[in-house]
Amino acid sequence: MTTDFGGPRCLDGLERLRASLRILPDKPEETPETALRALWCRAAGLYLSVQAAQLREPPPLDAAGLERLDALIARRLAGEPLAYLLERQRFMDLELLARPSALIPRRETEMLGEAALDLLRQAAAAGASPCCIDVCCGSGNLALAMARAVPAARVHGADLSAQALELARENAAQLGLEQRVHWHEGDLLAPFDGATWAGTVDVLISAPPYISSARLDTMPREIIGFEPAMAFDGGAFGVGILMRLLRQAPELLRAGGWLCVEVGLGQGGAMAQLARRDARYDEVRAVLDEQGHERVLLARRAAGRQGG
Repeated sequence: MTTDFGGPRCLDGLERLRASLRILPDKPEETPETALRALWCRAAGLYLSVQAAQLREPPPLDAAGLERLDALIARRLAGEPLAYLLERQRFMDLELLARPSALIPRRETEMLGEAALDLLRQAAAAGASPCCIDVCCGSGNLALAMARAVPAARVHGADLSAQALELARENAAQLGLEQRVHWHEGDLLAPFDGATWAGTVDVLISAPPYISSARLDTMPREIIGFEPAMAFDGGAFGVGILMRLLRQAPELLRAGGWLCVEVGLGQGGAMAQLARRDARYDEVRAVLDEQGHERVLLARRAAGRQGG
């Protein structure tokens, strides 16, 4: 005997989620309703992101499937991120694998990706084969989005975590992009040191850690209890890695190339000021979120100052 979606067991699960689910503002795709549909699909053996699950009718569940659903709901209510339960996360229309070895891609990072993609397309339209590097690449979401959208681009991703890079390679294979992105293990820009890389990069992207070390213990358990802490820890003041990127990126960027970084709430103004004080950058832009906060910083490498 099977149970259809929408029946009494479904309504019971929805009430449990409505009563106890704590939804964080950085996961706007999740509601009790969307979570239930996605978890139902997962209990049925389907691997779908929240968004993908909304586009299909969930199949009926047998008794074993209903037990799996109850267990999944319990794990979600205990704080386990929905993306990890589903093993999928949607990012810039890519259906990605999601695992605790890498940060779950968020809407703020999509803002970064969209801004960087515009600049990469402009570079490709100029007739070249532009070079794009994504550092702190995590699951590979940004690098893969660039590679899929701009076939002419030469794309590289780098991360300090070997586990994150393993997931990035799996995502590349799943999307059929394994020949389009080259992966590098190392600390920030270290994998691209040397004359071979100097002045060659058109777009350098990063969604780096930017939470101060002292704040990590105050973050919701859903975040710090399950996602890798190294993906959040930006040092004593939260801006240490951002400042390193601002200092080091001009060595890699060609004249007219862009550094594109995600910044934390309240950090954009100070980071933009630092970039404007650096003569190696000749233009600095900020991208605002829907609340008017600066969440993405874009800085262009000035002409005639290579080697800074």
